[in-house]
Amino acid sequence: MQKSLLLIGAIFGFTAVILGALGAHALENHLDESALKSFETGVRYQMYHALLLLWVGSSSLILSNFKKIIGYLLIVGIVFFSFSIYLLSTSAWLGFSVSFLGPVTPLGGMLLILAWLLIFVNFVRMKTK
Repeated sequence: MQKSLLLIGAIFGFTAVILGALGAHALENHLDESALKSFETGVRYQMYHALLLLWVGSSSLILSNFKKIIGYLLIVGIVFFSFSIYLLSTSAWLGFSVSFLGPVTPLGGMLLILAWLLIFVNFVRMKTK
């Protein structure tokens, strides 16, 4: 599981850089300011949580039973939150409606919040030296 979290974290990290460059250079003339700002929010949160995923995957501070659950919450949370934002913010430019994804974004945010909460619980349960 540790290697999987590291690989997926790295994939999310490099795709965040690619999507950030796409937003800054290729999409700036195609999206309105609000859509571009939303797209950038998706990129920012993807990168934050890609870094967290790398840390969770490599940290000995996260108990193994928590590591798997936190990893799944982060992976699904990133996909639901960031990728729904990417599609919602570019839907007018792409020429199709994805308004049905509206409820997916807050669900992804809730999964990310739960991952952070489990990290907190993990630290509370840690045996101190």
